Amino acid sequence: MSRYPSRFRRLDDALADLPVEEPMLLTELDGFLTGLVIGPEAVPATEWMAVIWGEEAEGVPPFEDRLDVQWFATAVTARHEEIARDLARGKLQPIFDADPRSGDVLWDYWIDGFAEAVALRSKAWHALADDVQMADPLARLATLIAIAREESDLDSVEINAFQDRAVAELTGVVQQLYAGRVRSADARTGGAPAPTKVGRNDPCPCGSGKKHKRCCG
Repeated sequence: MSRYPSRFRRLDDALADLPVEEPMLLTELDGFLTGLVIGPEAVPATEWMAVIWGEEAEGVPPFEDRLDVQWFATAVTARHEEIARDLARGKLQPIFDADPRSGDVLWDYWIDGFAEAVALRSKAWHALADDVQMADPLARLATLIAIAREESDLDSVEINAFQDRAVAELTGVVQQLYAGRVRSADARTGGAPAPTKVGRNDPCPCGSGKKHKRCCG
């Protein structure tokens, strides 16, 4: 994690300090946010932020200091918007952890986070399979998720071969899915999908119940 900017290291520490049984790792959060950005159906920020807080928090920001809530919500939203910009440029830059001993990229944590985002709108994701152009990247995504969860029907030789190209496969699949989302938006509205942004009068994504402009905005 030391190779990443201090803002990411601070966010990683904040995630680890959340008073929940299994807080997200930064790489899981990154996958989760990416899944939200390219998802076929928008998910309100208040809903997905509650997933980050954890079930134990019951949707309430688990911080005592309001400034901590503000900083955390701002940092997460900023990363969400940064991912959207990177995808629009065709240059996704996922945050991956690495095994400290072997140096191997631990991509499976990232894809676990992505799968959590898919689960929020599973019906909408499944409906994408009806699009011929989306069928292949969706099948490859399903393979990545199955391997990460040790649920794949592939044999060990096939899995090892897939592991060797997993990072390139992951980034390629995500960019294809984003491109498909753009095509779909173009067909409906004549323009590419804009990143989901919280309006000043919208409910604050931190879950406080206040308007964004009177809380974390």
